[in-house]
Amino acid sequence: MARSSFELAGVRVAPGSRIQIDVPVARLYTHAPLHIPVEVVHGRQAGPLLLVCGGIHGDEINSVEIVRRLLRSRQLQGLRGTLIASPIVNVFGFVQHSRYLPDRRDLNRCFPGSESGSLGGRVAALFREQIVDQASHIIDLHTGAIHRTNLPQIRAQLTPGGETERMANAFGAPVILNAELREGSLRHYAQNRGIPVLTYEAGEALRFDEWAIAPGVRGVLRVMRRLGMLSGEQRRRPPSPAEIANGSSWARAPIDGIMRPQVRLGARVAKHELLGRVADPFGNAEGEVRSMADGIVIGMSRLPLANEGEALFHIARFDAIEEAENAVESFHSSLEPPPDSLY
Repeated sequence: MARSSFELAGVRVAPGSRIQIDVPVARLYTHAPLHIPVEVVHGRQAGPLLLVCGGIHGDEINSVEIVRRLLRSRQLQGLRGTLIASPIVNVFGFVQHSRYLPDRRDLNRCFPGSESGSLGGRVAALFREQIVDQASHIIDLHTGAIHRTNLPQIRAQLTPGGETERMANAFGAPVILNAELREGSLRHYAQNRGIPVLTYEAGEALRFDEWAIAPGVRGVLRVMRRLGMLSGEQRRRPPSPAEIANGSSWARAPIDGIMRPQVRLGARVAKHELLGRVADPFGNAEGEVRSMADGIVIGMSRLPLANEGEALFHIARFDAIEEAENAVESFHSSLEPPPDSLY
């Protein structure tokens, strides 16, 4: 029995074909139309419908590059199921180099949205109705916020033995954070509808971090293989098993001043270990930033200037800290990117 065509935003995609679709979202002040760019790859054989999206925060450009490389991958030939790839969801923020929408709302706090609500609510409702509600699985790509960087990590609400956990393990990030759902986020909306969803966090906003991009591409392809969407064998050695963090917290600046870090991203730290020092420009006052628990540094500020109480180091806590450290070290040793042909 022949597979039927797939339809998105009024455009039909025949089995075995791929089409780029501009989903109308708004108009600029100049009357120029604004679109959410989407590419649909509709396989000849039935299978999952995977949504891979980036740029929900407009300044998180690592995610845009991951989607671009994914769409160039030769492994998509013979795809089973359907891939919807949306590299830039928050097109308003992207063109302004901003995390937010023009009304300063965070699009990832606006789901499920409303057609008669705020700008954020309307964009969220459009993206949900046209794209999200069609997906059977979702991978949502992110980076750290401005002046903050994240160790590659998966954030998901895990149920032991569930589909989300299987996807998270397949992705191959060194750390999995069993994170609570945040109301208004895409992950909150999708998970509550029974759609397995992963959030991949890696790198820094407004930067291309190859050590975040290449593993992101490989991770998405691994999940697609796990879902049965891709044929053939894994072309690289499987990653070391990720460790699941049982919690995380931020170490904050004790005083106002200039921060000098003493640890690197991905470092294993002990409770009360010195993470950095904050001092005023004269050095008259100096405060120490210390870890609140044993764990791994999965995020940190890249801006030396700190206000009292500002979050500086994100520490994930693990039951098996040695295994978590080994997973991070294994990840660092595998950072040499493969030739482009392997994507």
